[in-house]
Amino acid sequence: MMLLIQKSTIEGRGLFTDSPIAARTKVGEFTGEHIAVREARRRARNRKHIAIVELNWKEAIDGCVRGGPFRYINHSCNPNVFIRVAYDRVEFYAKRDLAAGEEMTVDYGVSHHNGQLRCKCKSLH
Repeated sequence: MMLLIQKSTIEGRGLFTDSPIAARTKVGEFTGEHIAVREARRRARNRKHIAIVELNWKEAIDGCVRGGPFRYINHSCNPNVFIRVAYDRVEFYAKRDLAAGEEMTVDYGVSHHNGQLRCKCKSLH
């Protein structure tokens, strides 16, 4: 399996798979700079595109700094991938079978945009 960063119909660039992926398969891990939550929230205020995941009440990962391809995963209200945060790691798993060439999406849940941005996923919930 290879992950591809390509133009997305949701927002900017997105994360795609080049081959089929079975449901519940681990597809990868969010990487980047480990920082304090306070610093993460400061950085988020000054960015249009945010790639930050809070691990707990004190630590976060900023995918914009030394991050991998999962910083390009877009939001969907009807996602095909889910996140598992455990042991200071952020892992992504296929929620259902994924087809080759399909864009991977995840439900961001609570966002630092505080609901100020309109959802662009076009899903019918």
